[in-house]
Amino acid sequence: MKLGRRKFLGLAAGAAVLPVVSRTANAQAFPSRPVRVTVCFPAGFAADIVARLIGAHLSEKFGQQFIVDNRPGAGGDLGVESVVRSPSDGYTLLLTTSGNSISASMDDNPRFNFVRDIAPVGMVGTSAYILMAHPAVPAKNLTEFIAYAKANPGKINMASPGVASGPHIVGELFKMTAGIDLVHVPYRTSLFPDLLGGQVQVSFGPVAQGIDFVKAGKLRALGVTTASRLDVLPDVPAIAEVLPGYEAVAWFGIGAPKNTPPEIIATLNNAINGATADPDIRARLAAVGTDAKSTTPAEFEKFIGGEVEKWAKVVKFAAIKRA
Repeated sequence: MKLGRRKFLGLAAGAAVLPVVSRTANAQAFPSRPVRVTVCFPAGFAADIVARLIGAHLSEKFGQQFIVDNRPGAGGDLGVESVVRSPSDGYTLLLTTSGNSISASMDDNPRFNFVRDIAPVGMVGTSAYILMAHPAVPAKNLTEFIAYAKANPGKINMASPGVASGPHIVGELFKMTAGIDLVHVPYRTSLFPDLLGGQVQVSFGPVAQGIDFVKAGKLRALGVTTASRLDVLPDVPAIAEVLPGYEAVAWFGIGAPKNTPPEIIATLNNAINGATADPDIRARLAAVGTDAKSTTPAEFEKFIGGEVEKWAKVVKFAAIKRA
């Protein structure tokens, strides 16, 4: 049976529209089942807390469970790789962190490329570190500490929770910027007993972990790593006030496997931005030292690119290698 020219063209036009309609319908239907949010840290860590706060908000918004899946190991690479190998359908997400931008330049033979294989969805927030010193350190402020460190190269211990951890890398950037030599002392367990006891002299720590010790006078805060001072520590200067250009933050966001449909990424981005604009969520993030942020996927991608480039220089300068 032959079709008339007008009817044939009408059918052809309808067929051409089908893929677009199908993709739109899929995005509108998303999510139709539970979504897994992979976290590369154990339960109770800051990343886990952030993921659960955002996940609870998204569960309520979409009427589907956003389930946190803790997959620590291999410096975070274990969890990232599990997401990279997952279907690009929006049902497996990654709680991305500043650690991912550090790891991106750490492996000589990587099994994946974080920048290439994870699609940025949106930022959740950023968090500062505090440069804390034991009270016995004879420096009352950051300027005095830098002078003291220059007069005593290789004699001051800088503790961190491990090689290539956020506090370690932030400390190496500080050493590089200030032109000082501090001895890195990595810990497998909590470093605070030794820092409080004076066995190690300084450490960079997340605000949420260090602020109570600072306020109690058990540790001296010499500076914060954000570009400006923090509302919770208004008397503590930003390190940038003494070392112009210095800035380092921990950050959290959401990523998805590459080739995830842009319609699904847009749906998730809108929901995440809604969460970070919610006063209750913002207050609960602030309680764990995190300043809520909202971005587009493109803005988040640009931010990650800048972080990867920054930390690659520090890793190279400090010749950092994973054990």
